[in-house]
Amino acid sequence: MKIYTRRNAAVGYLALKAIQRTRDRKRKRRSGLKVAAYVGLGLVSAGILAAVLAVALKRRSSEIEEVALESDAEIVGEYVTAPEPVPAT
Repeated sequence: MKIYTRRNAAVGYLALKAIQRTRDRKRKRRSGLKVAAYVGLGLVSAGILAAVLAVALKRRSSEIEEVALESDAEIVGEYVTAPEPVPAT
């Protein structure tokens, strides 16, 4: 009795192809999940970057306001007037 026949070979070939198709389908689903994960990670990264930039711009604007408040000099025409120093006693 022969074990290797054309019918057994055909059945084995079809079984292997069916297994490969199911593996390929699983890989496609996984790659879809990977793409979704990467898109989500990109959105989170963009949000963090936007928050860091907002904080940096806020600090910069508050520093500019502090410098403007600290200076007592006034610009009148082309001349800069500064408060006169207090004489030492």
